[in-house]
Amino acid sequence: MSEPQTPYRPGLTSWAEVVALGVIWGAGFLAVRIALEGIAPAWVATGRVSVAALTLALLLAVLRIPLPPLSERRIWAHVAGFAFFSNALPFMLMAWAQQHVQSSFVGVTMALVPLFTLVLAHVFLPDEKLTLPRIAGFALGLVGVVMLIGTEGVSLGEGAPQVLPRLACVAVTLCYAIGSIIARRSPRVDPIAYTAASVIMACAAMLPLTLTLEGLPAWPGLRPALALGYVGLLPTALASLLMVHVIRTAGPTFLTQTNYQVPVWSVIFGMLILSEPLPPQFLLALGLILGGLAISRLALRR
Repeated sequence: MSEPQTPYRPGLTSWAEVVALGVIWGAGFLAVRIALEGIAPAWVATGRVSVAALTLALLLAVLRIPLPPLSERRIWAHVAGFAFFSNALPFMLMAWAQQHVQSSFVGVTMALVPLFTLVLAHVFLPDEKLTLPRIAGFALGLVGVVMLIGTEGVSLGEGAPQVLPRLACVAVTLCYAIGSIIARRSPRVDPIAYTAASVIMACAAMLPLTLTLEGLPAWPGLRPALALGYVGLLPTALASLLMVHVIRTAGPTFLTQTNYQVPVWSVIFGMLILSEPLPPQFLLALGLILGGLAISRLALRR
């Protein structure tokens, strides 16, 4: 495994990128929920990756950017890991879980990504060690997770197991944390090529599997189709480019600034567009998670 490169000092561009990511991802959970109205979960996950793969392949062709050479095995090993943990596995888990939980619930759990990243960075990034305040922040965030998973105010599908979909959402956040560490430790390569390679690899693995298990999908209707198009173009293709750029230029810990925003935007979009309820326990859990994140960030700045 390669030694991590020292990140650049975050500038105005980095801040603009994390704000854009917050809005795009916050609306992405809403779009997935709408897409599920007419599309099977496996096809929602595979469809968004397929749209993103086609978009990024066209971008590579227009910009004349080559993919990393196949002889660069270390790069492709990192690309494969990033494709699995940042695309294939979390998208499948998320689409399945959102049949049973609110879109805003998924958004709130995304606040866990930086807490998991702190723990993983302690192991895999020598310059980002855990301190007592960071451990305290992580512990406070876990209390919020327990409350969130045990919350009975979150609407679930009729007869659906209540715990497993919520645990799947938490697993998604762990996947994203692992993916950010993999991207941070990857050998230097053009970020557009790196992103495109990972999404194309995820598509190449997911598409034949979904075709075998689900068969060809029927036309779902305009509303789910448009929602799937949005998820593929913005939260998957564009957001992947922004995410890798932020990780490679400002570091994975700086990227966690996005996770302050994603829960807020997901709650706003869920309430305004899907009329999702907002139980008091929901807000308390969010407060604990964000409180833990704030403590960890304060320790990092010091």
